[in-house]
Amino acid sequence: MKITFLIHNVYGIGGTIRTTLNLATALASRHEVTVVSMLRHRARPRFAVDPRIVVVPLVDIRPDSADAADPLMHEPARVFPTAEKRYKQYNRLTDQRVEQYLSTCDADVIIGTRPGINVYLARLGPARALRIAQEHLTHDAHSKKLRTQLAHWYRDLDAVVTTTKADTIAYQAKMRLPGVHILAIPNSVPDPTLPPTRETPKVIAAAGRLVRGKRFDLLIEAFTQVAATYPDWTLRIYGTGTDQQRLQQFIDQHDLRQQAQLMGAVSPIEAEFAKASIVASASDAESFGMTLVEAMRCGVPVVATDCPLGPAEIIDDGVDGRLVPMRDPQALASALCDLIADEPGRRRMGQAARHAAERFDPAHVARTYEELFAGLVATRRSRTWQRRKAHWRSRARWALRR
Repeated sequence: MKITFLIHNVYGIGGTIRTTLNLATALASRHEVTVVSMLRHRARPRFAVDPRIVVVPLVDIRPDSADAADPLMHEPARVFPTAEKRYKQYNRLTDQRVEQYLSTCDADVIIGTRPGINVYLARLGPARALRIAQEHLTHDAHSKKLRTQLAHWYRDLDAVVTTTKADTIAYQAKMRLPGVHILAIPNSVPDPTLPPTRETPKVIAAAGRLVRGKRFDLLIEAFTQVAATYPDWTLRIYGTGTDQQRLQQFIDQHDLRQQAQLMGAVSPIEAEFAKASIVASASDAESFGMTLVEAMRCGVPVVATDCPLGPAEIIDDGVDGRLVPMRDPQALASALCDLIADEPGRRRMGQAARHAAERFDPAHVARTYEELFAGLVATRRSRTWQRRKAHWRSRARWALRR
């Protein structure tokens, strides 16, 4: 089977890029896999790409590239949805290159990995191929305008895959897509092949984009209480972002410069998680929670806020990690202190986390996708009939209103 992934920019760093390459690598053991990158801003991808995977860049945005001089680069996109957050990064040249590629694409399955690219797939993808949209954000995270645009174009897809069951329920309830299979398949995270540490480093780690929604400020606030009780413990926060200066000021104001540090971006992150005894997350929202799974695969227990939508589907509270109420620094500090005080319990929880996280192994997730492919092929006629009936009913209602 020939499988093609469409991605925004495989040359960058991000959770979607990493999980796409994880899945592509697992599928490459049995299929021909191609990753098509809408954009290219550097010579080589930052993440390692399995040599069995073919990478096809469509538009080179490097300043010295031939594409940079193309006048179409300065004309607004007409196919990419205007309400998509990355709309300004797309243009008539990306529209044209995507259309050219998809018009000759002979893949059996084509998988889009963000809303605007999924619209490209719905509008321009070959009808003979299975067309699958992955949603790495959440239904409710999209603007009302974008949801309206997606509801129109997603009807021409075969499936919409979310990363959590909660988001699948949201799509099924709020976006009527007859004939389109909507289901949840989690992101895949490989075994980091790091041996379980026998040490007990007095380190709490956290990672992610340094933006307000990740609530690293709340984590630092909680850590002030931890540091007061356990002054020999430290907090390491990995990542970069627009909130970096404010967070550093927050650390300075709480006189935590010796105990709390902003470590910058590190990828892959697992080696750093393995140097910690606890990983923490204080987010207000998570579409999935890659860092939670990455920590668990290292055998490190996670303390996370029970925010929508991912953590509760990843962590079994009290067994392989802890869930605490959102926006409650006291509850977060208490859970961290409980784990610090109970080293044997913390070790048991870490072992349980490593075992539980095996369900996110790329090979397992790849098999789930293969089952999806087979199911979509088997139900193609019935789903086409559902779509046609819905279309006829819509036209009939429109005629009656007229």
